[in-house]
Amino acid sequence: MKQRMNLKSWADEDKPREKLLKKGLNALTDAELVAILLRTGTRDETVVELSRRILNSVSNNLDELGKLSINDLQTGFKGIGQTKAITLIAALELGRRRKLAQTLERTQIRESLDIYNYFEPILADLPHEEFWILLLNRHNKIIQSVCISKGGIAATVVDVKLIMRHALEQLASGLVICHNHPSGNKTPSEGDKKITLSIKEAAKLMEIQLLDHIIIANKAYYSFADEGLL
Repeated sequence: MKQRMNLKSWADEDKPREKLLKKGLNALTDAELVAILLRTGTRDETVVELSRRILNSVSNNLDELGKLSINDLQTGFKGIGQTKAITLIAALELGRRRKLAQTLERTQIRESLDIYNYFEPILADLPHEEFWILLLNRHNKIIQSVCISKGGIAATVVDVKLIMRHALEQLASGLVICHNHPSGNKTPSEGDKKITLSIKEAAKLMEIQLLDHIIIANKAYYSFADEGLL
């Protein structure tokens, strides 16, 4: 029977931390970067092998990895306790926030793609629905973004009065609404259409223009404005 090599017996250039120091971040695979976060493996596999197994479970897709919960990691993988799970989840969240910080630099909304680029880092990986608004000035520059509600897998409750209150408090001239479909189906439901119409009518009374409603699902989006529904 072939004896497996422990990570400590590897050449320094093959150990993730030493490899990073000698060759830089770009030289490391995703599994090696995850291994640095996890630090240790188990009696049966090295930390790199454990990391590969975790990544293989999500088809080596980091976006899918970001959707795993602490409980998913703990119950799904031998060798992952609460501390390791929290460390990995926290690192993925930092990556998400870094991406979001980059999108914040694009402060003017010119088209539906600008809205998608703004909200995709916020909503794309969520296992539940969230409903957000963007409040814009008369030049369509972002004044503020607000999460109006969080719901379950299939729906979230939206209070039109709450949306109008935020818009009036910020003296907004324009309004954009956005929510996600965790199911991956970007097609708007009848409920989506009804709430869009209600918000449009309420905003019109306040002399605020509803510019678009974006639904984000599975790295794609649906624009009510692009589809002529506004």
